Amino acid sequence: MQSTPTPLPAPGRRDLLTGLGLAAAAPLLLGVTPRPTSPARSGRPAPAGGTVLLRGASLVLTMDPGLGSGGPLGAVENADVLMRGGAIAAVGPSLQRPPGAWVVEASGKLVMPGFVDTHTHLWQAVIRGGCTDRDLFGWFAGCTGPQRARLTPAAVHSFVRLAALDAVQSGVTTLVDWVDIFAFDLIESYVRALAETGVRFTYAMFPPKPDAVLVTKVKRELVDPAPLGSFQVATHAARAVQDHNRAHWEAARELDVMLNSHVLERPEQRADDPIGVLADIGALGPRLMINHAVHLTDTEIATIAEHDVRAAHCPLSNMRLASGIMRLSEFGRRGVKVGLGLDGGTNDSSDFHALMKTAVGLQRARATDAGVFPQVQDVLRMATLGGAEVLGIADRVGSLTPGKRADVVVVDPAALNFAPRFDWVGQVVFNGRPENIDAVFVDGRPLKLDGRLVDVDTDRVVREAEASATRLRTPG
Repeated sequence: MQSTPTPLPAPGRRDLLTGLGLAAAAPLLLGVTPRPTSPARSGRPAPAGGTVLLRGASLVLTMDPGLGSGGPLGAVENADVLMRGGAIAAVGPSLQRPPGAWVVEASGKLVMPGFVDTHTHLWQAVIRGGCTDRDLFGWFAGCTGPQRARLTPAAVHSFVRLAALDAVQSGVTTLVDWVDIFAFDLIESYVRALAETGVRFTYAMFPPKPDAVLVTKVKRELVDPAPLGSFQVATHAARAVQDHNRAHWEAARELDVMLNSHVLERPEQRADDPIGVLADIGALGPRLMINHAVHLTDTEIATIAEHDVRAAHCPLSNMRLASGIMRLSEFGRRGVKVGLGLDGGTNDSSDFHALMKTAVGLQRARATDAGVFPQVQDVLRMATLGGAEVLGIADRVGSLTPGKRADVVVVDPAALNFAPRFDWVGQVVFNGRPENIDAVFVDGRPLKLDGRLVDVDTDRVVREAEASATRLRTPG
């Protein structure tokens, strides 16, 4: 079913990009060309900060137990969602249309918070499908290292833009990008590409050495000016570089941001003693985020639970690289806050539905028990509000609670892969695919409508990424 908004005067391209402060340069930087208005829509989206009414959704999953039928999903049937000034204003049946509101018909569809990708590496889009017979260390040697060494600002921009838009079109509204790219001009291009897509992002910067000056410069000059951007300091916790880890933690504390570390992705990394290192430098606590965490012992899981350490689970990439299966059920039993992560190039695409399905399926296969954690409701929470809790931003995003920012997706189940309706909650996890994401709003701004990215020339985005990849792989 197609969305049919009530006609309003068409805002200009500048209106749609006002919140990014990039309107003048946007056509050049984004690869955008004006697209004729879709026959299914008789009007254009309201400008950023405008009022939008999603009308008549068959099911709204608010992820707020205080709304709707209660329970962790906060389900409300046959309801409207009102967004005003970039925030959720109201959820409920038959809401009154405010004067001047832009109306999007959502009859027969499902509305829910956008997905929160707690761990990715967008630049690695250049090596999608690469090194398919390698484990983690083979991936580093054969794919990551050689490509990263040849990156240019233009190439970075094209790959990050491609991957970020792929994430948006699959329903991701918030992402954390762990980046080990060091030159300032490359970082500048990276952050600019992220900001231009309109996604809510965290740039987690791994400094090549304990360089507090560079870290502070990147945060204050590049990330802070982006309205939807935030910052973390990234590290690789290991005994051999414990002094660097301590310096990274000190920088994170000085900047009042989280520390973000890869931890025990492979069993060989047990010798690094990353949890012991993080404990010794005083980093254990809610300002610490660990990624993968596949090979933790019972004692280590208990330790991170005791200190409220946050974790990102990346089941698809862990399978791809033969890294193992995270003991997610034990994390859940201990009450550890865990979100889901696509993990960039080793996930090969941005299918968050596949990520949720795999997070459920791997634990069932491991335990040979269909009742093990996580269940469908658990993984939907991990994908939305749980991810926001991991990042410490659950007061702003992750649920459709009035007052929070309007990061919203509309799911269209009227598709061959989804229909007929049996249990939509289960079908979101087990049947859904990116093409079922009919609309995406971030901070109230429409980034996808009627199944298409708004004012993005996707053919040009792909062409430019292909050209950049070809140049990187051409000798000389």
